[in-house]
Amino acid sequence: MSQAHSPCVKRPYGLALVARCWKISRATLYRRRDASTVTKRRPGPLGPCDDATLLAHIKRAIDGSRFTGEGYRKIWARLRFAGIRTSPGRTRRLMGTYGLLAPHRRGTRPGKLHDGTITTQAVDVMWGTDMTQTVTVAEGRAHVFIAVDHCNSECIGIHADRSANRFQALEPIRQGVTRHFGAVAEDIATGLKLRHDHGSNYMSNDFQKEIAFLGIEASPSFVREPEGNGVAERFIRTLKENLLWVRDFETIEELRLALIDFARWYNNYWLVARHRYKTPDQVRENQMKPHDLAA
Repeated sequence: MSQAHSPCVKRPYGLALVARCWKISRATLYRRRDASTVTKRRPGPLGPCDDATLLAHIKRAIDGSRFTGEGYRKIWARLRFAGIRTSPGRTRRLMGTYGLLAPHRRGTRPGKLHDGTITTQAVDVMWGTDMTQTVTVAEGRAHVFIAVDHCNSECIGIHADRSANRFQALEPIRQGVTRHFGAVAEDIATGLKLRHDHGSNYMSNDFQKEIAFLGIEASPSFVREPEGNGVAERFIRTLKENLLWVRDFETIEELRLALIDFARWYNNYWLVARHRYKTPDQVRENQMKPHDLAA
């Protein structure tokens, strides 16, 4: 363009002047010109042979192998052993273009199994339980177990211990049953469901037999759907943000006492938005049965 003459005045104006009059960058002009006139290819040397020849070598390597399902890396390695030097990327590109890549199984997530909500309309219909970890200064790692009501997000039990076994996982459940059903006895909590994940402590025989003795129906969350235990997970987030991440604890016993105090404060002052910003204790009090109020 810099050497082209204007048909009117019979003189060249140069690329810089033309680009300035058109109010475009010269880089834009070069880029568009290169895109229309130059065929893009991978930078660097092409290799010992063109794509058609290399494709023939790839097909021979596939046909000569007794194994099925070999990926492009093994085909590339076989080409190297045969003295044909090429890159893994080029081998993959050609095999992908001509449908020679090994088929692989892709995991598909099934549709959601629950109905889109895990909260309940009344208290003591479903509880959720879960476990998290923290660290103490003197005694190292500690496991924190919680149980939460799916209606009013009330912390109905909380516990900490060095061990994460099935008996420690039962402690928040025993606390909640004692507090809201009066005692730990056979079939005392009939009609209550317990949502938990598939952890070994929750799926153990001792844990399942204990809650069955209390009359509680196990309701494990669906596989690969942690949102099924979302009420307990949300409480653990609140617990971390307001206690575990902001305080240091010397011993596990100190942690356990702090957890009990936090649960009491949480039930009294935490605002539950879906209940028009009432606290968990207020929601439970409003849902008490008439004979409970009379008592």
